[in-house]
Amino acid sequence: MQHKARIALTAIGILGLSLSAQAQDGERYITLASTTSTENSGLFDAIIPQFTEQTGIEVRVVAVGTGQAFEIARRGDADSLLVHDTAGEKRFVEEGYGTERANVMYNDFVLIGPGGDPAGISEAESVAEALSLIAEAEAPFASRGDDSGTNRAELRLWDSAGVEPGGEWYRELGSGMGPTLNTAAGMDAYVMSDRATWVAFDNRQDLALLFEGDEALFNQYGSILISEERHPHLKHDLAEQWHEWLLSEEGQQAIADFEVKGQQLFFPNARSD
Repeated sequence: MQHKARIALTAIGILGLSLSAQAQDGERYITLASTTSTENSGLFDAIIPQFTEQTGIEVRVVAVGTGQAFEIARRGDADSLLVHDTAGEKRFVEEGYGTERANVMYNDFVLIGPGGDPAGISEAESVAEALSLIAEAEAPFASRGDDSGTNRAELRLWDSAGVEPGGEWYRELGSGMGPTLNTAAGMDAYVMSDRATWVAFDNRQDLALLFEGDEALFNQYGSILISEERHPHLKHDLAEQWHEWLLSEEGQQAIADFEVKGQQLFFPNARSD
């Protein structure tokens, strides 16, 4: 009887070790707080499987506006950050929430609007002039209004143009980039979008790309390692492998290879601060 009991206990012990190993295997993932533009464009669907194949680490993306991504990381609810607000990213590190920030890739913002272009922004020589023309015409403008990286950039551009947007023509939606483009299409409104989401967007209706190319529309993305001192419970070793892979030759090539409708949407420029 005792022999059978020992066998049973041994079996239970082996089963326990097996379950423990399975649990550890199941922990080989990180939660990445990132932007709707990287998710909506399909970038992650293209590059994350390559990273997972090389490392065995799964990346689970929480796609929100950049401001919300910062808050998620400050609370310790994400293992890594990939966002696009360089000033905010540097502040995040300076405040002790992050330990390293690195440039990963860039693209640009574009101004979209009704094909008829009632404000005439396609003739503008700068984004500041284009926004001024929209304000002067009081042409409908759909703003994300969600503290995203795009929204933060848009507000900086209005400020640079000397315009304080408001009134019935300026609609703050509190939405992601895709829903904002849908709303703009439905109301024939102007809107600022990151190029990647615009290229991948199918419900264009009468919308057209009307202004691009100003240096002020440059859109940098950065990866941040989160402070182990602030949040020791996070998967810092796995997050660091993701961060380093993004900066590696393989990661940068994966970003460069990603295309939608024959267009390269993100341009690698890895550099650590």
